[in-house]
Amino acid sequence: MVTIAPTTTADAMSAYRWKNRPLLVFAPSNSAAALRRQSQLLNGKAAGLRDRDMVVVRVVGDRVSARGGRGPGLSAAALRKRYGVAPGGFRVILVGKDGGAKLSSGAPVSMGRVFRLIDGMPMRRQEMRRRGQ
Repeated sequence: MVTIAPTTTADAMSAYRWKNRPLLVFAPSNSAAALRRQSQLLNGKAAGLRDRDMVVVRVVGDRVSARGGRGPGLSAAALRKRYGVAPGGFRVILVGKDGGAKLSSGAPVSMGRVFRLIDGMPMRRQEMRRRGQ
């Protein structure tokens, strides 16, 4: 199987469209206090993330990593440019299955808040009905 690299940032992020809800976490370094706090808030939430088809994409310094799915195949610089995040900034962005940003915060966000936001979305409500939840 041949994998073709996306030609644009939009192409790369469209790989998530209608499949996943990426939660992008941007930080300047692993030692950033906000990143440590966001990581604490994510701990123990794997089942909730999986149930909501979420992929956590960490953009820390010049590194990009993903948990719960594949990464976007983009550089940290390309992701920062697409979402308007300065290299030294912290930001959490929730992207919906439709590709639109649903939440953007310059501070760590509780997963309860993220899950409530997602659970209130029409597409998520349909998913829960189909799954008998």
